[in-house]
Amino acid sequence: MADRVIMHVGAPKTGTSFLQDRLFHNPEVLAAQGIRYPVDRADGQFLAALDLMQLTWGGLEKQAGGAWDRLAEAVRSWPGTAIVSHEILGYASRAHVRRALESLSAPGGGTEVHVVLSVRDLARQIPAEWQENVKHRRLVTYGEFLDQIRDPDRTSTLASWFWGVQEVPEILDRWGGELPPEQVHVVTVPHPGAPRDLLWERFMGVLGIEPTSLAEGTDRANPSLGVPETALVRRLNERLRDVVPNERYRQFVREYLVHQTLSRGQTSARLSVPPDVFVWADELSRSWRDHLSARGYDVVGDLDELVPAAPLPWVDPDHPDPTEVAEVGLKGLDAMVREAARLRDVEIELHEVIGNLQEGIARFERRPTERVKRRLVREAGTNPVAKAGLGAYRALLGKNSR
Repeated sequence: MADRVIMHVGAPKTGTSFLQDRLFHNPEVLAAQGIRYPVDRADGQFLAALDLMQLTWGGLEKQAGGAWDRLAEAVRSWPGTAIVSHEILGYASRAHVRRALESLSAPGGGTEVHVVLSVRDLARQIPAEWQENVKHRRLVTYGEFLDQIRDPDRTSTLASWFWGVQEVPEILDRWGGELPPEQVHVVTVPHPGAPRDLLWERFMGVLGIEPTSLAEGTDRANPSLGVPETALVRRLNERLRDVVPNERYRQFVREYLVHQTLSRGQTSARLSVPPDVFVWADELSRSWRDHLSARGYDVVGDLDELVPAAPLPWVDPDHPDPTEVAEVGLKGLDAMVREAARLRDVEIELHEVIGNLQEGIARFERRPTERVKRRLVREAGTNPVAKAGLGAYRALLGKNSR
């Protein structure tokens, strides 16, 4: 049984993808430190989270059946520290939390559970969440998004999701309300300009991992787009609606166009919030900071980092500069044409390989011995002479192979 389980439950856009990538690619290093990140594929814990909460996710939920129970079994079978990490877990209801903690803990107690929530100020989280909506092929404009998340009733699906994964005090209460406050850890994301490795060191400290030990991984991350890039993708979503299946959208738009092309080397204006939204987010963030301070949680970093820094210049992504959007579109078109040409070359090479194999098979089948063998096989079921001939052939073949 795991003697310690660490539940990292969000929030999105707080370095979670980078952390999970390093954990996934270093199982031996973790095991040497008595730690396990139980997963058999890179998105394994994401699928487990979908299964736990019975969420739909563009068809991926079809792969998630039984994933949580498999994860829980892997956790229970580990004798040291086990880490569960995915940002959508912040959305879990109290019933989901209860099931999760019961399934991960040893019967009768004995497993020490810790909850970790990494947090970032709302002035950065709000545009980041809208951008994630766009990258998941949503059509909502930024103005509509801001109106919905500020609606006090939170009746829309969008607002329900946003606050489910972003309302820091409520997430901590759902996940850590029955735990001692010292077992509830708040990792704050530093303000811009902080040392590059500071967030990583904070993560490693709360997880109990040597910071320099997880050196291997991939370049997997969840990069951000600027104003014209995000505006372009949202407009592309409108054209691709009901045309491209989700699997192909993920492959060509989100992964290749967004992550591998538009997010690289972009110098355009960053997404921000308008002045009135900044004031609202600043006031709400300050109330969160004071609430968390009063709860006595273990803070890794500084709760003042929950309060937004100076606002970024406001550029409305619903009315971007047409010239900038056109330049971004040209960059994306250039990359997609090159990728299409590469895939076409691969297809031609495969056709050549298949053609050569088919020709080789045809030449082999034209050999006299092959024609005799096929005739014997066809007639062996009804012709005793053919059956005897086939037996003699196989015996000769076996003798020659020795």
